[in-house]
Formats: sequence, C-alpha cells, structure tokens
Amino acid sequence: MKTCSGVVACLIVAVMMVAICPQPVVAATAAEINRDANKVLKKLFASTPNAKGLAANARGILVFPKIVKGGFIVGGQYGEGALRIGGKTVGYYSTAATSYGLQAGAQTFGYALFFMTESALDYFKKSEGWEIGSGPSVVIVDEGMASSLTTTTAKHDVYAFFFSQKGLMAGLGLQGTKISKIKK
Repeated sequence: MKTCSGVVACLIVAVMMVAICPQPVVAATAAEINRDANKVLKKLFASTPNAKGLAANARGILVFPKIVKGGFIVGGQYGEGALRIGGKTVGYYSTAATSYGLQAGAQTFGYALFFMTESALDYFKKSEGWEIGSGPSVVIVDEGMASSLTTTTAKHDVYAFFFSQKGLMAGLGLQGTKISKIKK
C-alpha cells in the first residue's frame, strides 16, 4: 500500500510540473533573460515602490525572472538571470539548489538581489559559485518589511525580493542556493 501512495504522489508532482511549466525547461538566450528581467523589475517596482528607491542606491541588482522548483521529499530548483549595474547587464548567472525533507509540489517564482555595498558586490563578482549563506548577509524582504524599507533604513549588504509565485509548494528560502556565472 505504501508503494502505491508513493507512485500516486510522484504522478501528482509530475502533473503539477507540466501544469506550471508547459514549455520545456531549456536555457534562455541573453535577449530572453534581459527581456524577462526588465518585465519583472518593472512589476516589482510598481507593486513595491520602496524597491525602486532601493534600486537607485544599489551597487548592482541580480535578477532571476523565473525559477522552477519541484520535489517530493527530495527537491530542486533552477533558473537563469542577469546582473545589472547602472541599469545595464554585465553578466549572466544561474541559480540552483537542492533540498530534502517534508515537501511535495512544484512552483515557479523569481527573485532579485539588491547589492547595497560595493564590498558585497565585489565579493559576489569574485566568487566562483557564490553560495547564499556564506559571505555577505542577505535579508529577505517580505511585504511588511518592504512597506517600511527605505534608503535610510537599508543597512544590510544584500536584500532579496521574491515575486511571481505560482504553483503549489510550501516555503521559499535562499539558504544553500548556489549562484554561478554562465556564458550567454
């Protein structure tokens, strides 16, 4: 009986992945990443005005427009994004993570990292595969914090904003996420 329920759960996860990811998951082109990054930043700034003010003071913004996450006990996620400095793309990166534990489902989401200090941005650029949780501190901005976060109150190295969540999977976090430079 346990085997049957495990098979059913795996089938449910597979169906959910197909539902939120109807197109094959393939590497995006540089033009697609830039287009999608522009689109999600525009939406983020419209929905969270303080993020726009923070962006004006950020030394760089790393934007991952779409990350696909799925799992059943063991999970994984992957996405590609662009590092923007002065409003221009200066490099392309992938984000990947694995997880295990009580989890089942699939979802897509995106996030942007706002590098507020030159030292945090330099650390990131010099790292060959930066793992979030080591190096500069990253503060995840939720809706409540976003409404009160200003350029005056922003005192941390890096701020993370999540957006465009779709699907059924509990929890979002960045601990253990590895970000690596890719060629486009």
